[in-house]
Amino acid sequence: MKFIDEAVITVQSGDGGRGCVSFRREKFIPRGGPDGGDGGKGGDLILKTTSRKRTLYQFRYKKHFKTENGAHGQGKQKTGKNGQNLIIELPPGTLVTDANTGCVIKDLVKTNETFVVATGGRGGQGNTRFKTSTNRAPRFAQPGEPGETRILKLELKLLADVGIIGLPNAGKSTLIRAISSARPKIGNYPFTTITPSLGVVQTDWTEPFVVADIPGLIEGAHKGTGLGIKFLRHIERTRILVHLIDISTIDLDNPLQAYNIINQELALYNSKLAQKPQIIVLNKIDLPDIRKAAEIFQSAVKDRKIELISARTGKGVEELKRQIVHVLNKSYEEQQKIDI
Repeated sequence: MKFIDEAVITVQSGDGGRGCVSFRREKFIPRGGPDGGDGGKGGDLILKTTSRKRTLYQFRYKKHFKTENGAHGQGKQKTGKNGQNLIIELPPGTLVTDANTGCVIKDLVKTNETFVVATGGRGGQGNTRFKTSTNRAPRFAQPGEPGETRILKLELKLLADVGIIGLPNAGKSTLIRAISSARPKIGNYPFTTITPSLGVVQTDWTEPFVVADIPGLIEGAHKGTGLGIKFLRHIERTRILVHLIDISTIDLDNPLQAYNIINQELALYNSKLAQKPQIIVLNKIDLPDIRKAAEIFQSAVKDRKIELISARTGKGVEELKRQIVHVLNKSYEEQQKIDI
């Protein structure tokens, strides 16, 4: 299931500079020939994909982008300065279409891919260019060519950055409601969620990211039990995992039972799934008499850091969001090294 983020923006490349009409005027040369320079080229507008961007949220308020015009030509055959190009950064997976016609302009799939979507106008030629044997003093020059204006529709078909996994009724839907704008169905019984839910998490300190509430996995999911294969496919494309465990269901004699069931299913379905960065979270710490279970679980996983939260009351949720951002950023940095 894909999260679709859309934006419509107007882009305008720079106009070319005007060619100059000028004549050489120096001491003892009162009637010098033409020396008007050419105008500079207008700046291009370039789209570039980067792993630093995850959504099209940046276009929520800014929707018009224009590059610099080329400078006009000057006397003494001085060419005007070219207008500076403007680069708009987009997340990989952005489909660019013409908003008026619906025609696909470019499908930007790979990281660090660039595309000139609006070319700057060519600078006009100065009157020096028009000097001939029959017209030694041309008194005209070319105007610069206008830049291009295009209305673009950007459509991001983005798979979630973060997948929330766990056994049925672990509180995944409650958690995604607590940290994002998603509003999945919630109920105190297994398999409340039968389709993945996606939500955008917005913070004051980083760019938004997308989380997916993956329906509860059960033992045998890798063979299709409980629609397991269908659900596991969604996890394949997420960048990191949040492994949510209901602290009230922990068996004190076998505290890692739920944790191991999920990880075993991941590994049996695809060994790469078990290697994804994973944040372990114990949920429902608002319930009474759970401290012992938390301590036993922490001791069992040894040096792995455990996040303690109550998705229902919000306790520990902000700390969890910061940890997700930390791990997610680290994952993007590692991906950038691979891309380079």
